[in-house]
Amino acid sequence: MSARTGSSAGPGRRTNILVIGGGLAGLAAAVRFRREGWDDFLVLERGDEVGGTWRDNTYPGAACDVPSHLYSYSFALNPGWSRSFSPQLEIQEYITRVARQYRVRDHHVFGCEVLSARWVEGDALWEVETTRGPFTADILVGAFGALCEPSLPDIPGIGTFAGKVFHSARWDHDSDLDGKKVAVIGTGASAIQIVPAIAPRVAELQVYQRTAPWVLPRLDRRYSALERLACRYVPFYQRLVRGGIYWAHEAQAIALAKRPGLMRPVGLLARAKLRREVPDPALRQRLTPDYRAGCKRLLLSNTYYPAFREEHVALVTDGIAEVREKSVVTTDGTVREVDALVLATGFQVTDSPTYRRLFGKDGRSLGEVFDTVGRQCYKGTAIANFPNMFLLVGPNTGLGHNSMIFMIESQVNYLADAVMTMKRGRLRSVEVRATAQEGFSRMLRERLSRTIWNVGGCASWYVDKHGANTTMWPGFSYEFRRITRKFDIDAYHVSTGGPQ
Repeated sequence: MSARTGSSAGPGRRTNILVIGGGLAGLAAAVRFRREGWDDFLVLERGDEVGGTWRDNTYPGAACDVPSHLYSYSFALNPGWSRSFSPQLEIQEYITRVARQYRVRDHHVFGCEVLSARWVEGDALWEVETTRGPFTADILVGAFGALCEPSLPDIPGIGTFAGKVFHSARWDHDSDLDGKKVAVIGTGASAIQIVPAIAPRVAELQVYQRTAPWVLPRLDRRYSALERLACRYVPFYQRLVRGGIYWAHEAQAIALAKRPGLMRPVGLLARAKLRREVPDPALRQRLTPDYRAGCKRLLLSNTYYPAFREEHVALVTDGIAEVREKSVVTTDGTVREVDALVLATGFQVTDSPTYRRLFGKDGRSLGEVFDTVGRQCYKGTAIANFPNMFLLVGPNTGLGHNSMIFMIESQVNYLADAVMTMKRGRLRSVEVRATAQEGFSRMLRERLSRTIWNVGGCASWYVDKHGANTTMWPGFSYEFRRITRKFDIDAYHVSTGGPQ
C-alpha cells in the first residue's frame, strides 16, 4: 500500500458515502461508520495523512487552547497526555493513532483533492471530480472544516518581496530564521504562539498589529506520572476529570451567549495580566483592546506579553502601506528592513473556496447560494437545494467556550441517524425543507443578537460579508447535542426507492 493511498479502491469507485476531508470531523465520521458496520464509504483527503488542521499547522509553539482531556474523542480517551494543553505534534500523533486503532485508514484516499461535486437529480447521486479521477456516491459528507484555507493579505507589493514569505499554516521549515529580521503580520491565536517561540532565535522581530487581542492566563502544566497512571488504570478517573473540565468550560457560555455583562470580570482579569506583564505604560496602551472581552476570540498565553519586553521585539500598530523587495513600509512612512515575512492572518472561515466546488440540484454552487441568502444551514449540517449532503463543522457550530470535538460528535450522531433512517426506509434522497432552514436561521439570529459577539463592539472573522455571525453557536454545547440527537425526518423532503 502506498503512502499516498490509504484505500485500495481505484479512482471511479461507486460508494454509498463519500466524505471530503480527513481531519478530526472526517475521522470521527469514518470511525462511526465502521462501528455501525458500514464499510461502503471513502474519505477523500488532499493531504498525505489524517489530521487536517493539526497536520498542517506545524509552526513553532503550535498547541491547543482547549484542555487535553476535553480535546479528544469520547470513544478514544487518551490517558497519556503530557500536559494540560497539548502541543501540535502530540495531538497529531493522537489522531493518527485513532485512525489506526479503528482501522479506517484503508477507507482513505490520500493526495486526493476534490475539484467539484455535483448532484445528479435523475440518478439521485453525487458525481465528484478529483485530482485522482471521478467518484460517485449516494451521500456526500463535507468535513473540510473551517480552519483549513489560509487567508492571505492583499498588501501592495508583497509579490515583490525578495525574502521568504509563508503563512503560519504552511510553515516553511527549510527557512532558517536564526539571526534574521522577521516580520509577523497578525496578532491572533497563531501569532501569540509564534511570537514568543521564535523571539529567542531572531535578530529582530516586528509584530504588525491591526487589532489588539484579549489575552488571558494559560493554566498549563505537565501531568505527573501518577496522574497519567490514574488515567490509565483507575476506573472512571479520566472520565470524571474530563466531565469536570467540560462543565467548568460550559459555564462560560452563560457570559458569552446569555448574559454578556458577566464578561466584565474577564476583562478586568485580562487588564490585570497586561498591567503585570507589560510595565511600559505606552506599550501597554497599544496592547489594550478597544472592544469588550469575548467579542473576538479570547486567547491564552503566559509568554506573549513578556516577549515585548525584549529590546529586539517591536510592536507596530501603524497600518502596512506596502511591502518592498527587502522592507515593510507603514502608513506613517517608516521603512523597516525585513528578511522574512510570516503571515499569521487566519483562515477563510465564512467564504471557504470549497463552497464554490459543491453544486446543488439547481446547478448553483454552495458559494453562490450563500452569496444570495447568507450562510443559512439547518443545525449546521443540512442545506436546502443540496440533497443527501451533510456538513460537519458547518455554519454556526463554532464555540467560544468548549471543545469543538463535542460539537463534531453531536453532528456525527445526527449524520449516522440520518443514514440509518435512509437505509431503514429505503429512501432515495433527503433534502431539508427551506421553511425548516429559514426557521432555524431566524432562531439563531434572535439568540445571537443577545450574545457578546453581537454587543461587544468589534469586527471579527465570525461575521460573513452580509454582516451576520454565521460562525458561532449561541448557547450551551449540550443544547446542540440535544437537537442533533435524532434525525428529524419531518424537516426534510424525501423520495423513496433507495438501496437497502
